[in-house]
Amino acid sequence: MKTELKIKSLLFGLSLVTVGYANAQTTTEIQTPTTTQSQAVNPQIDALKQKIATNPQDTQSLVALATEYQNAQDYTSAIATWNQVTTIIPDWAPAYYSIGYANQSAKNNEGAKAAYDQYIAKVKPEEVEANKQNLAYAYFFIAFVDKDTNPEKAKQYIAKSLQYDSTNQDALNLSKSLMN
Repeated sequence: MKTELKIKSLLFGLSLVTVGYANAQTTTEIQTPTTTQSQAVNPQIDALKQKIATNPQDTQSLVALATEYQNAQDYTSAIATWNQVTTIIPDWAPAYYSIGYANQSAKNNEGAKAAYDQYIAKVKPEEVEANKQNLAYAYFFIAFVDKDTNPEKAKQYIAKSLQYDSTNQDALNLSKSLMN
């Protein structure tokens, strides 16, 4: 008898939950504001796109837009936007690093490797000190990608990586494995 009462109470509770769920799914007045907010396009991205539409050469807004795309994990749009930046400022190294990062995040290692190579080439001698960490990582990533196909290049690049950051454990491990 007690078990039957517990089952009836459980079924009654489940029916209330089900009715509440069905009501929430069919009541548009209640559901609309929540749905609109959760499915809204990033307002920062929209505002930056509008700003760029009026001035396509606005590199500050382009950089901000590319960064917002990366934050939203829209790597395809981030790469396209960073490429717009490099068209306007072809010698600005950070854009190439960001293209490498976005490609790497999108699991496009070859695209990342090419971008990191461009980044390394674009860093001016007077900018090296400020870019040591990024240079160390760019060299490390290329060495890691090339370790099986071009071990000699990988050895050179991992040595450069360690020159910029001698404490990076991943780089130290890769260097050790390349020496064997």
